[in-house]
Amino acid sequence: MFRNYIRIAWRNLLKRKVFTAINILGLAIGFGSSILIYLFLSYHLSFDQFHNNPDRIYRMVTEEHRDLIDYEASVPPAFSKAFRENYEYAEKVAKVVVQYGSIIDTETNGDIRKFKEDVAFIEEDFFKIFNFPLLDGSNNISLSEPNTAVITEEFAEKMFGSTLVVGKTFVLENDKAIKITGVLQNLPSTTFLKEQIFVSFVNLEDFFEFAASESWGGITSNLQCYSLLKPNQNVESIEDALLALPKEHRPDSKNKHVYKLQPLSDMHFNPLYGGIDPVLLWVFGIIGAFLLAIACINFINISTAQAFYRSKEIGVRKVLGSFKAHLFWQFLSETFVISLFAVMLGILFAALFLPSLNNLFELELSIQSLLTIEFFGFLLLVLASVAFLSGSYPGILMSRIVPVLALKGKLSHSDTGGNTTRKVLVVAQFAISIALIAATLIISRQIEYATNSDLGFDKESIVMVEVPVDLEPIQYEALKDRLQRIPNVENITFCLSSPGGSENNWGTSIKYNNRPENEEFSIQAKIGDEHFIETFDLTLVAGRNFFKSDSITEVVVNEKFGEKVGVTSPDELLGKTIEVNGASIKATIVGVVGDFHDVSFAEEIQPAFIAGNPNWYGEIGLKINRVNTKETLEKIEQHWSEAFSGYIFDYRFLDERVADEYEAEQRYLSLSKVFSALAILIGCLGLYGLILFFVGLRTKEIGIRKVLGSNVANILALFTMDFFKLILIAGILATPIAWYLMEQWLQGYAYRTEIHWWIFALAIVSIMVITLITISYQTLKVAVTSPVKSLRTE
Repeated sequence: MFRNYIRIAWRNLLKRKVFTAINILGLAIGFGSSILIYLFLSYHLSFDQFHNNPDRIYRMVTEEHRDLIDYEASVPPAFSKAFRENYEYAEKVAKVVVQYGSIIDTETNGDIRKFKEDVAFIEEDFFKIFNFPLLDGSNNISLSEPNTAVITEEFAEKMFGSTLVVGKTFVLENDKAIKITGVLQNLPSTTFLKEQIFVSFVNLEDFFEFAASESWGGITSNLQCYSLLKPNQNVESIEDALLALPKEHRPDSKNKHVYKLQPLSDMHFNPLYGGIDPVLLWVFGIIGAFLLAIACINFINISTAQAFYRSKEIGVRKVLGSFKAHLFWQFLSETFVISLFAVMLGILFAALFLPSLNNLFELELSIQSLLTIEFFGFLLLVLASVAFLSGSYPGILMSRIVPVLALKGKLSHSDTGGNTTRKVLVVAQFAISIALIAATLIISRQIEYATNSDLGFDKESIVMVEVPVDLEPIQYEALKDRLQRIPNVENITFCLSSPGGSENNWGTSIKYNNRPENEEFSIQAKIGDEHFIETFDLTLVAGRNFFKSDSITEVVVNEKFGEKVGVTSPDELLGKTIEVNGASIKATIVGVVGDFHDVSFAEEIQPAFIAGNPNWYGEIGLKINRVNTKETLEKIEQHWSEAFSGYIFDYRFLDERVADEYEAEQRYLSLSKVFSALAILIGCLGLYGLILFFVGLRTKEIGIRKVLGSNVANILALFTMDFFKLILIAGILATPIAWYLMEQWLQGYAYRTEIHWWIFALAIVSIMVITLITISYQTLKVAVTSPVKSLRTE
């Protein structure tokens, strides 16, 4: 019986090749999109699931309660020892401190090579908490001795051209010879750990004294602490017990710490602590479902439309003894055959567009990852669901056709599904497309608003170049003197970091004007020399710039600082004193600059001060004339390399750094464009199929209308006006839903664009234009045909 269904289904599909092709292509696009989304979701959902005890592994994090709550994926350096020695909740506790951009020197056969890599200083228990085995498969990793390290096999190949490197050495930061004691298997891409060089924690004090200390006085994002809890621990009870630590070690601090335990499973999905937003995964899944839904709607619309043509076939079958169930399963068989071809074509589409997805999200997904039981289960589920949802409704309608009416040719559209159902489904298609187009426009406007607005500083034509830390002032002056001689260099400043686009931000405590206590808020320290304000073109609104000095005695603050301390005029701040960083810095306010966006538009502008201290400089900012950029950069590199022969020249333009802050939004925008285009493409395929059917059905009517005087424009309007009405209804339905959802998205920005009515009007008009283009070819083809031919169709 089933073979007979399939054979008849195949014949029917070949008989209507155009409609079959439209259905297969629409479903294939939906299946291909779903497969790519499946790969993306599977990748993210599999993060750090390979460890031996993932349910007992936690990261220790901090909530900093001031005027606002800040979330830090870190704890003070002293926390690890206190949690290990004073409590009995954990089997293992380990700290990890990452030093970014470290200089690595290796020597192979007399050839000295330099690398710039992130290095992780690891306490020994780290590799007992996590399951990162050595190349030989064992877990016997030992970093208890100083000047020892383990590296990944990938980096071993990169450094030495071989994985047989145990016993070899490399030089860290032109200073320490480090012996390799083990080679790790390459780290999975689905893990939080991205570094490839792991050095004994004993060496940390040589490179990062604060992180190696037992201080409770601050937090650095470079440090993270992990623990493997004993079985059956109550996390809430542990967090309650940890409330005593800040009271004991930070009793007078206005920055109230609350230490929390973050599960390993939450690390990749918690945006408060640097993870991705899980809402993104939900959005991906829903969009995949929408694309399949649009394809199913196409199938249902075209199938119910064709039922009018197939009514005599069904009437004959019923007269010859077919039951409703037979007809239902016959039509479902046709749907299954179409879906099967669509799945195969969808897999091909997924393979073709997978590299684009990898490039967009910087992933390494492969089509080979589809060769799993889970994927085949997913594919069978989707195939069965789509086949059943697409085929069941048309199958039910066809099985209900009255054979007498069918054989006499007296069936109406209502007998074969009617226009109402098709109109509802077409409205749903249009609504999804309008919502996606509107979302794309709003995301685009927000990114344009953030990147083109006045940030309060100049980001154009400024090159940021890293310099080694802890240089002597005379070295800065010598390098500055050499760089100033380059013709196209207009301004130079040495600084800790640029005003925006930098990850090297430093927030610290502040006491204003000899008040008895620290302020509730923290202040951002922007450390730079006396040319900082001029180079970045900050606006001085009151007072003057600070004078050059070997220590910080004068500072310039921003207007936001005055707002925070309750001062109404910038001039009132002049001459007042501040104490920052636990009173280690005491200085007088000599100037006030306008507010500038130190971080993305998602966050409020923070109070900040600017001051000079050569001990903290880590970058050079160079304002250049872009007349001959390449030559200028080459000369900068030449002078820099002569000054720092043991280091690697590294630079970036400031506008590129600022743009990186909106990398996630750019990806959302790219995806919105792709999904909108796919939704429109699938919808257009369905519209083309419907108009092909309706034009064929109304060929004689068109001939009569032309005989009675209708022109081409009248005929075109005859078909388009009905669709335009449906688009307007879809727009009315889609607008409030899309408006609400995008309003919720924009709530994540402290500085945001507004949603205007014309965005939705433009989306509706766009769909109208696309619809007009889609249906024009077939309509015009029939409209310009001689009415004699039209009237002879029967």
